[in-house]
Amino acid sequence: MPNSQQPATPAISSPDNILDFWFSARVRPLWFKSTPEFDAEVHRRFADTWEAARVDGLKDWEDSASGALALVIVLDQFPLNMYRGRPESFATEAAARDVARRAIARGFDGALDNSRRVFLYLPFMHSEDTADQDYSVQLFAQPGMEDSLKWAQHHRDIVRRFGRFPHRNALLGRVSSDAEIAYLESEAAYHG
Repeated sequence: MPNSQQPATPAISSPDNILDFWFSARVRPLWFKSTPEFDAEVHRRFADTWEAARVDGLKDWEDSASGALALVIVLDQFPLNMYRGRPESFATEAAARDVARRAIARGFDGALDNSRRVFLYLPFMHSEDTADQDYSVQLFAQPGMEDSLKWAQHHRDIVRRFGRFPHRNALLGRVSSDAEIAYLESEAAYHG
C-alpha cells in the first residue's frame, strides 16, 4: 500500500520575511550578542532557506537591493547562529562575498540605509583574505559607518598579522602557531 503522505516541502522564506525578521526591534539587540535560544530559532525558521541558498537556489534574489541583502544575511549571518561552534558556520562565507560583490557592482548598496548596508559589507570583514579585508575597510570608511569602521580595521589587523583568524583554528582543525596561541591567551584576543 503506497504511503499517502506527501513529503514535507522546505520552508523557504522570502527576502521580505528575512529582512523583517533580521531588522526587527526584537532581533537587533541579538545581532552581535546572540543567545542559544535565538540561535535555535534562526535554525528552526531558516535552515531550509539557508540550504536553498547554499546550493545556489535563490539566485533570483540578487535582482534587487533588498533581495541581495536578504541573501547575504542568509549566507553570512544565519550560519553563524545556526551552526555556532561548528565548521558549518563558515561554509557559505565565500558565497556571501560573491553575492555582496555583485550587489555592490550594481550599486545596490547605495539604495540601503547604513544599518542595512553594514550587513551587505560584513562578508568582507569575515574573510581571511587580506584583499577582502582591505576592501572591507574601504567600504566601511564611508560617512556614517564609523562604528563599523573600527571593527573592520580590527579584523584587518588580525588577518594581516596572522593570515587568518586564530580564533577559528580549533574549530576548523587548524594547528595554531606559537604566536597565535600567545595572542589567543592574551587580553587582546578576539574570539568572534
